[in-house]
Amino acid sequence: MRACIISIGEELLIGQTVNTNAAWMASQLNRLGIEVHEMSVIADRHDAIVLSLHESAWRADLVLITGGLGPTRDDVTKHALCDFFGSDLEMNQEVLEDIRVMFEKSGRQMNELNRAQALVPVKARALRNPYGTAPGLWFEEDEKIYVAMPGVPYEMKEMMNHHVLPALGRFRREQYIVHRSIHTQGIGESALAEKLSHWEDALPAFIQLAYLPSMGIVKMRLTAKGPDEGVLREAITKEIEKLKVLIPEYIWGYDDDSMEMLAGKLLAQHGLTLAAAESCTGGYLAHLITSVPGSSAYFKGSIVAYDNALKEKILGVPASELHEHGAVSSRVACLMAGGVQKLAATDYAVGITGIAGPDGGSAEKPVGTTWIAVAGKHECHSRMFRFADNRERNIIRATRTALKMLIDLIKKEQQE
Repeated sequence: MRACIISIGEELLIGQTVNTNAAWMASQLNRLGIEVHEMSVIADRHDAIVLSLHESAWRADLVLITGGLGPTRDDVTKHALCDFFGSDLEMNQEVLEDIRVMFEKSGRQMNELNRAQALVPVKARALRNPYGTAPGLWFEEDEKIYVAMPGVPYEMKEMMNHHVLPALGRFRREQYIVHRSIHTQGIGESALAEKLSHWEDALPAFIQLAYLPSMGIVKMRLTAKGPDEGVLREAITKEIEKLKVLIPEYIWGYDDDSMEMLAGKLLAQHGLTLAAAESCTGGYLAHLITSVPGSSAYFKGSIVAYDNALKEKILGVPASELHEHGAVSSRVACLMAGGVQKLAATDYAVGITGIAGPDGGSAEKPVGTTWIAVAGKHECHSRMFRFADNRERNIIRATRTALKMLIDLIKKEQQE
């Protein structure tokens, strides 16, 4: 089964709202073996909606539509659907009762615009909406399925989870789609592709590879399609095992893993604790670590020592070291990590100091120069990195690199 997703709304076209609905729906359809061949975003205009429906009709077996089902004049999706299917509207008593009860519970008065929400195309099956006044609409014509849903994300997800996905799941599957992601850090996309060229050339024809670079991370997505899910999963697992041999030093996680989650899991698993001393990252490392539920069990805190005076007074970095080596140096990064490790009495500590930019660089230490140190049981390991000239990207890359160094050191010391 092939699918198209149509998102309706001026707010999406002008960038006022990010279209998260389409991405979420596509991921859910993939789980059912349904391939999304096209996503489109169109204006709240009658002619644009009808045209998009006609174009999707010959491209897909399933068309999912979100947006434009509200009670105001700019919501024209329902009327466009009536024109496309040649259908009149009729009052749906079940939907009307749902709306009446909703307003009664909230102590509000239902008006004629709200009542009009219960007008449903005769050719459609109404999908009841417990969180809003607009019902979903399910049409079937010429062996194709069209489903219109509200654009409000939680209303759409409720309909997808309780109506659309269960109904689609009852159709006979022609194929399965299996995705697995391998996360790497410490190597660029082109270098990684070159290193894995022979492995990539030898991939089975039914497995596709995509490189997905982001700041400091390159994800590799393996996608297998075929009639037997077990065969697909086994084939992808075999390829991942090959990667573990080819690039073990770069792989840090899979699928929905995050570095902060993996670092926290390692710390919690071994009863270890962590603290951080941050300069150029401004507390972003602490933000990521504490975004993981349960992080209070292993994370003691972070000192954001942006100014050298705080590096001296709180972290105990001697002024002579700052003067001799500079704040952005291996020595100071390790002293920052050691200082916060002692202060918080933790097993591990991270120290980050660098020049985030866009100003402050020099010929010797250009913008993006960053020293990251991780202090463990016995010693401090530090490395210098030359990131880019973009402040936001430098902060994110430095933080992700620090987490990877922390993960590597914990694993190494636990094996000793």
